[in-house]
Amino acid sequence: MKLHSTLFVVPTPIGNLQDMTFRAIEILKSVSLVLAEDTRTSSYLLNHFGIETQTQSYHKFNEKKRTVEIIDRLKSGDNIALISDAGTPGISDPGYILIKDAIDEDINVVTLPGATAFIPALVSSGLETSSFCFIGFLPEKNKQRNELLESLKSYKQTIVFYCSPHDLFENMKQIKEVFGNRKAVVCKEISKLYETFYRGTLDSLTDSEEVNLKGEFILLVEGFQDEEISDEMIELLLIQELENGLKGKEAVKKVANDTKMRKNLVYDIYIKMKEEL
Repeated sequence: MKLHSTLFVVPTPIGNLQDMTFRAIEILKSVSLVLAEDTRTSSYLLNHFGIETQTQSYHKFNEKKRTVEIIDRLKSGDNIALISDAGTPGISDPGYILIKDAIDEDINVVTLPGATAFIPALVSSGLETSSFCFIGFLPEKNKQRNELLESLKSYKQTIVFYCSPHDLFENMKQIKEVFGNRKAVVCKEISKLYETFYRGTLDSLTDSEEVNLKGEFILLVEGFQDEEISDEMIELLLIQELENGLKGKEAVKKVANDTKMRKNLVYDIYIKMKEEL
């Protein structure tokens, strides 16, 4: 294979070595350098497939500094492959900065299709798959988590999260507080020996003693489901809030939040109601 100064983004198996593609092996054998999130971890994979290409570490602690060096090598004509410990680089793993800078420098970027954990989890979840929203790991700070979840609660797509074992139950609890008690699926150890799916609701899964908190987890949550709420029901809710002492705009805002209806639609009903009084 003749290569021409390209950055190859190469997915690696997330648990089962048989998920490695022939093309991925060929690319990793052909390039000048393989960038690995952890060279020790990746050595097992590379040795298994007889890949003797030089490796260099590329992880979240050195990616900004190392990106400059890598771009220079790519511009000089080297072909380089980027892998992570498992899965597709750039998906909750280092890669975005290098890929963006390579594109900015008009360097060819080729991403191979391959292993990533959330796609098989989504397809096997039994939740809606025609559209979805991938979030990855929630922010560490509570305020940022709440702000993000508030922005997601009206999404109608299935929402996909990555969760560490020690955060799983706490994440589900917080999501339930914002979203309400929706259908949910917890996926454990995708493609590995102990792959398991736990299906239920956020409430039932949070309290479940069946979920073994060992391994890597993906949490899928049902999107917002529209409920038929008539204009008459909205009017009754508005009247109730007005009688409770809220002013017009405050009542509109509260009813919109409680019913998950768009604020402008509730406001139109409020104006019409005022005109009829």
